[in-house]
Amino acid sequence: MSDTTFRELPISQTTLKSIEKMGYKKPTEIQEKAIPVVMEGKDLIAQAQTGTGKTAAFGIPIVEKVNPKARKIQALVLVPTRELAIQVVKEIKDIGRSKKLFALAVYGGKSIKHQIDFLKKGKDVVIVGTPGRIRDLIERGVLDLSNVEIFVLDEADRMLDMGFIEDIEFIFEQTPKDKQTLMFSATMPPSIKRLAEKFLRPDYEMVRVKPEEVTVDRIKQIVYRVDENKQFEKLTESLKEHPETKTIIFTETKKEADQIADKLRKEGFNASAIHGDYSQAKREKVLRDFRRNQLQILVATDVAARGLDIKGVDLVMNYSLPRNVESYVHRIGRTGRAGKEGTAISIMNTQEDNLFRLIKKITKADIQFENLSDKEFTKPQSKRRFTSRRRYTRR
Repeated sequence: MSDTTFRELPISQTTLKSIEKMGYKKPTEIQEKAIPVVMEGKDLIAQAQTGTGKTAAFGIPIVEKVNPKARKIQALVLVPTRELAIQVVKEIKDIGRSKKLFALAVYGGKSIKHQIDFLKKGKDVVIVGTPGRIRDLIERGVLDLSNVEIFVLDEADRMLDMGFIEDIEFIFEQTPKDKQTLMFSATMPPSIKRLAEKFLRPDYEMVRVKPEEVTVDRIKQIVYRVDENKQFEKLTESLKEHPETKTIIFTETKKEADQIADKLRKEGFNASAIHGDYSQAKREKVLRDFRRNQLQILVATDVAARGLDIKGVDLVMNYSLPRNVESYVHRIGRTGRAGKEGTAISIMNTQEDNLFRLIKKITKADIQFENLSDKEFTKPQSKRRFTSRRRYTRR
């Protein structure tokens, strides 16, 4: 946490009142670095994870810059998931409460007619939405972006992973050329840098924060290496060793999430999956139950879990390793938060040796083998290539 106070940043008294009511004491690192840059009117690319306070890093400047009395859309925020759209709108509304700012979340899985009706009222000056639904509303002629002054890409890397690039480019072209563009991304692969070069003005600034390096130190990391047909057995054994523990299990696919949650329930565990094929009502119920501790185990894909603010997670489990190091760090960072210690267990199969070596090399983490010594593990293995990214279907 920074020693700087919000009052030392270029923020009005009106907005400061709202921030104080929200319980914010001091700005996080990303807020301290990004807010002055954005308030100067510069374009920005920021590397920041979920949980760093990045929403307020662009939400506070948006509230400061837009005119709530002008009946036109002045800020647009693109996000990869419905849950993140809802969360971002709530935070922007809370920050702009003293200014009586109107903001609207638009996303698939909910009545488009209802969203169109809100847009026609002309009150909303900030729109937050998923690329697919934003494009749909533009093509229907009900979403006018010609007055947008601030354009934000939140979780930019995840949107590219999900195949939204064409939608993003289409939406970008519907906005004025002289707008301010902000990009927030958890990782900085070449595709994000290319997008920045295309969208941002040449004098854009870049800021980076990496909170996981601190968080990981408080997480006990354990790995079991088993044959693929023994993975579920090891999963249930590990869960039984951690009874009544609030747990997130990560899987690679939606189908796998459903299958594992179903098998766990048959074994007597209080578990449910969450992913994009569920209705919005079902997703919200699952998350509500998990937050209230009425559900013990949440089985999720990376995409479904991205952007979710879930506190008090004691255990994270990887049912097979993620395909890239950034995802591994992001997953295990769901525990060990707010100064507390956490545990992360990975159940890797014998085909994932090279991938795990890469994770251990880059993270430099103290990872504990439970059923295999380091010496045994370092025996020569056949080479195998792993892709750094996976492409997700558009939702």
